[in-house]
Amino acid sequence: MSTFKTSAEIIQTVCTIGGNKPKVALVPAIILAFLAGAYIGFGSLLAHVASAGMKPEIWGNLTRVVFAGVFPLGLLCVVVAGADLFTGNCMYGPAAVMHKTTDLGGMLKNWFISYFGNLVGSVFMAFFLGHLTGLFMPGGPGAAGAAAVVNLANVKCAMSFDVAFWRGVGCNWLVCLAIYLSLSSGDGVSKAVMIWPPIAGFVAIGFEHSVANMTFIPLGIFVGSSANYAGAVQLTASWGGLVNNLIPVTLGNIVGGAIFVAMFYYKANNLKPAE
Repeated sequence: MSTFKTSAEIIQTVCTIGGNKPKVALVPAIILAFLAGAYIGFGSLLAHVASAGMKPEIWGNLTRVVFAGVFPLGLLCVVVAGADLFTGNCMYGPAAVMHKTTDLGGMLKNWFISYFGNLVGSVFMAFFLGHLTGLFMPGGPGAAGAAAVVNLANVKCAMSFDVAFWRGVGCNWLVCLAIYLSLSSGDGVSKAVMIWPPIAGFVAIGFEHSVANMTFIPLGIFVGSSANYAGAVQLTASWGGLVNNLIPVTLGNIVGGAIFVAMFYYKANNLKPAE
């Protein structure tokens, strides 16, 4: 007999979890949101360091495969260790509202705390563990990839609104699907297997994750503006560019999680609001 949950059982679990999130006390909620941002930051730093010495003109798309292949570390930590990630809440909250296990106010409260807690955790990682540790400076393990760090931030800040929005949709469709799949089993190994392909997939495709960008863009700014930076790529990313990226990507992430995962699976499994 299979120990994996059916899709109907998974969406019921999503509704229950989504209903419980707004009930978490403020201090634990802030801590869990900070940790989620930090964990995604770990994945972001690892992706840059792991692919640092791989020049695209030599390695081709293998550079992107390595970058994407190690990035899922972040979501694996979020799901298994426990943390509150905004992009996952884009699925949990709407499902709970449809099921009436929470209301719109509760969902928005959870979204606000998780989003800004994720932002603090992500920028903390970029500055203290990505910049002050010298990972991408001469002699650091990611020194060979310093220009790639700056270039990625530049590219993200230069992206048009519509492109960033639709890349955000595609990203969170896959991110929330990864979380959805992980809920099918309580076994840690199974969760890891379920999480890895969708997350590596969205990164390799080039989709946009708002919380990951909270590390990627500040890291590029910190590295590119450092007096020790000697890379060939000039910094054009800015804090204003971060905001301009996060607005459409966040909106796209909301649509990707709320509609293509939460609403579709809620309707497909014919769930009814809780009494």
